[in-house]
Amino acid sequence: MKRRTDNSENGGEMTLSGHLTELRNRIIVIIVVLVAAMLVGLHYAEVIITALLDIGRSKGYQFVYLAPQEMLIQYFSLSLIFAALIGLPIIFYEAYAFMSPGLRHREKIFMMLAIIFGIIFGFLGILFAYKILIPFMLYFLLDMSKGVNVSAAISVGNYVSFLMTIFIIFAVLFEFPVVSVLLSQLGIIKVEWMRKARKVMIVLIFLMAAIVTPPDIVSQVMVALPMLLLYEFSIILCTVFGIFKKNEKKTEDEEEDDTEDEDLSPEGTTN
Repeated sequence: MKRRTDNSENGGEMTLSGHLTELRNRIIVIIVVLVAAMLVGLHYAEVIITALLDIGRSKGYQFVYLAPQEMLIQYFSLSLIFAALIGLPIIFYEAYAFMSPGLRHREKIFMMLAIIFGIIFGFLGILFAYKILIPFMLYFLLDMSKGVNVSAAISVGNYVSFLMTIFIIFAVLFEFPVVSVLLSQLGIIKVEWMRKARKVMIVLIFLMAAIVTPPDIVSQVMVALPMLLLYEFSIILCTVFGIFKKNEKKTEDEEEDDTEDEDLSPEGTTN
């Protein structure tokens, strides 16, 4: 990957000090966005934490706080997480804008698509966990305690930490299509391997769904189906990008052959 070099004789190239100035400006933009998002998150922290607690309350959980400062800490924690979620697209864009002058056209398109789909799939993972998985998990975990005759009085800090862990895990899991395409383009994995592993993945996904959901087929399918669709979508994306890569390589080879033919032709040897 070629970057603009430090060459003051060429007016079209940026100097080292110019690179550092651009980098500083982009970092300042990121910091301003993160601080603004944190303040917005702090303003709405009570609304956010109430929505999270309502999920547990609907399943029969009761919540307590174990220290005077616990709620304040949770407000700040949620505001930081909110700032990170809002700031990630800006961080990715600023990184792309800084590197784009040194990228080829195909690399720019691939990087931009990776950023866009990465953000979309990450938020879809959080939404899936919030709407489907977490309610099932809370029901399942509470149901397990009924046999020992204890009531659930969970600290707010532990509960929020549990939810944030689930959100992060599924935000990362839903990046599987993007990671698969990246590894496929680098030649680390092959789409044929993913097709052969389909049956194994189906068993593993349904096994995971059976563990975290109540023992009925409807609940298991509701959790397993999005994961299966994600896996199939990964195979489709890897196939499509693989075709693009082959076509581009074929075009480059043809252009190289044409160039060699021109160099070897009588016209190409005359001055």
